[in-house]
Amino acid sequence: MAEAKAPALVMILKGYPRLSESFISNEIALLESQGFTVRIVSMRQPRENVHHASVDRIKARVFYLPERILPALPLLAYENIRAALAAPRGYWRAVKLLLSHFWQTRKSATLKHLLQAGLLCRRALVAGEPAHLHAHFAHSPTSVAIYAGLISGLPVSFTGHAKDVWTQDPKRLAEKITRAAFVVTCTQANAAYLRRLSPNGTPIFAIYHGIDLRLFHGGHRPLPGPPYRILTVARLTAKKGLDTILDALGLLLADGLDCVYDLVGEGEERTALTEQAGRLGLAGRVRFHGALPHEEVLALYRTAHIFALGCRVLPNGDRDGVPNVLVEAMAMGVPVVATDVSALPELARQEQTALVGPPDDPVVMAGNIKRLLVDAALQTRLTNAAREAVTQNFDNAATIRQLADVFAQHAGQPAGIFAAGRHEPS
Repeated sequence: MAEAKAPALVMILKGYPRLSESFISNEIALLESQGFTVRIVSMRQPRENVHHASVDRIKARVFYLPERILPALPLLAYENIRAALAAPRGYWRAVKLLLSHFWQTRKSATLKHLLQAGLLCRRALVAGEPAHLHAHFAHSPTSVAIYAGLISGLPVSFTGHAKDVWTQDPKRLAEKITRAAFVVTCTQANAAYLRRLSPNGTPIFAIYHGIDLRLFHGGHRPLPGPPYRILTVARLTAKKGLDTILDALGLLLADGLDCVYDLVGEGEERTALTEQAGRLGLAGRVRFHGALPHEEVLALYRTAHIFALGCRVLPNGDRDGVPNVLVEAMAMGVPVVATDVSALPELARQEQTALVGPPDDPVVMAGNIKRLLVDAALQTRLTNAAREAVTQNFDNAATIRQLADVFAQHAGQPAGIFAAGRHEPS
């Protein structure tokens, strides 16, 4: 349990709530259950009409920052002047950092982040209250958190996930690590990369998101035999490699395999994927479900013969970590076919918990799908081992205790550049 005098955790998020970020709302709800006081600062308003059940359990007050500068300029200017008057030395430190960043990037977002930080300090912090600023995602939320930390004098930390880690300028990311009291990330692969970037030994903790195993547990499995049901739950975006899965299913169809494909998710690739399915003769076999609530996704897990992921690394470095849907599928006892990209092998281990192959190789994926479908003994061995791996390493009741320990021990500590014997770089 957190101590009564522990600092309030001010969570700075890109958006809240978001269906695709249930791991964040689960984390906040679980931290509150551990005794932490949490306050949420969101950089934009909700853009979806539904949310996960974990959001309803959260007690934290939510403060929304203006998304655009011009419509909110009077408010931003007023509160930033007040912030500068209340903490002139801190605000000047933030302005110096702004000038340095703007000189390098010439991006208006730099000014926006400072103005949002000034407003945050005036409206989302309580005078005299011990607090710790923690951002989810290493890009813009962490930038706002760092400016707010400079203005207020409060310590800052952040959680890095996937795209925000791998597509960011390594020099800028290294600077953010330097200014953080600690960094959390969700895979061992991320942690190794961040430690290589860290110039000052900032503590970096690898803690998996985890899932609620009470909600995901194997039950009735579909009878073997056609039509085989292949399932993917993913954003319809290039890094998910959904085109590779469609190509693999096209090969299987040509080979006489009777199958249907359930694809859950929304994204910018939907039109291209629909057209590809038509070219491959799969139009009547691919069902685009869009975003679905938890109960309907569970129903699809229960009827799936195979769960498939085709993740790849994009030219800009963007990649997945360990997708929560991979953990969910394994917890549900669905046999998994995946690629050996980034952190996926931390859970999807070849011939141990899944069948994996290289990205962008539909021939290998088709072979792995067919092999799993026809080999019942292999299915049983892999799904049993996968469920055990999830239970050991991805139970969010355990992972949240790890995270709570990090916050209990390190929240409120100064960042590396302000630690004893160290000085802020000019």
